[in-house]
Amino acid sequence: MTMSTANTPQIHPVVLVGGGPGAWDLITVRGMYALQNADVILADHLGPTQDLHKLCDVDAKEVIDVSKLPYQRQTSQEKINELLIEHARAGRKVARLKGGDPYVFGRGFEEVQALAAASLPVEVIPGVTSAVSVPALAGVPVTHRGVVHAFTVVSGHLPPGHPKSLLDWGALAQSGATLSIIMGVKNARAIAQAVQDGGRSPQTPVAFIQEGTMEGERTFRCTLGSLGETVESATIAPPAVFVIGDVAGLTT
Repeated sequence: MTMSTANTPQIHPVVLVGGGPGAWDLITVRGMYALQNADVILADHLGPTQDLHKLCDVDAKEVIDVSKLPYQRQTSQEKINELLIEHARAGRKVARLKGGDPYVFGRGFEEVQALAAASLPVEVIPGVTSAVSVPALAGVPVTHRGVVHAFTVVSGHLPPGHPKSLLDWGALAQSGATLSIIMGVKNARAIAQAVQDGGRSPQTPVAFIQEGTMEGERTFRCTLGSLGETVESATIAPPAVFVIGDVAGLTT
């Protein structure tokens, strides 16, 4: 006997959208189209969430706040996965709006794995990562001919020496690469010390950019040796990116 599928909802791919570094007009065109086409948007607090109305008709959609606020309220990753699966199985067009790029410390692949385990299709739309774009817009290139031939994007959410840290700060310091550090405000002083202990000079230039691409953007220039003091005296708060390396001392 043939079973009827008349009441079976059509399943659409869940779209993971990289929202870019913050300013609403730094999202990709493909990402904007995905938001316009969605029935449900699960949004982080980073990226263009505050200006979502400039990208799509928010009144015609269900927008769900699944923010992970630093040291504040956080929606668990398990809950986010559950919501993605629930809405996708109901036949809704789901967009998951993430700050920056979904695969650059955005837990994007964790969500892909969860959806794959639920036999749901996924589309990934890359975004402009803050680790490169925020310094660029503040006048700091992460590479420059004759100055540095590599850059490394580093998560600073765990302090050097933390038992769960996967980083070798000494190796990073010795590499000579530009270090672009995100999620590192709280641990900035400890990171600066670890990089110096690894061999970088205390006089190494540093650029610290808070709320990059947004109206409240602030940029501070200092040295590796004065980084901790600068962060504390200027009361710098997340989100912020700091760049360690000679490129942070370049001028036009």
